[in-house]
Amino acid sequence: MIKNTNHIYKDELKNSERFAIWITERIGTIGFFFIIVIWTVLWLGWNMFAPQPLRFDPFPGFVLWLFVSNMIQIMLMPLIMVGQNLQAKRSEIRAENDFNVNIKAEKEISSIMEEIKELKEMISKLTKDNR
Repeated sequence: MIKNTNHIYKDELKNSERFAIWITERIGTIGFFFIIVIWTVLWLGWNMFAPQPLRFDPFPGFVLWLFVSNMIQIMLMPLIMVGQNLQAKRSEIRAENDFNVNIKAEKEISSIMEEIKELKEMISKLTKDNR
């Protein structure tokens, strides 16, 4: 029986694993990377080059921002790795299912080939008898 690996995979996931995959799928994109880069450049640029009274995060503040962004990265790295491991598990389930389907297809093809061989032999006999 052919199985839908997506259902098998989703049925086995815990809520924490679903959250890790959600984070991995959202944060592991180039769009998110650009958002972080643009945000950091704007933040630091404004607080370094804007008129003094308009700066909301003067000198030691942007150092704090860099520290906070590094802490976010440190927290996200393991979470993304968990999500990648779960996605790898999904790939393994898919590969196993593909393997089972291939074995079943090979058996069916062998059976069909045997039937074709038998039919060829029967046709050959019939053509010899009709001569």
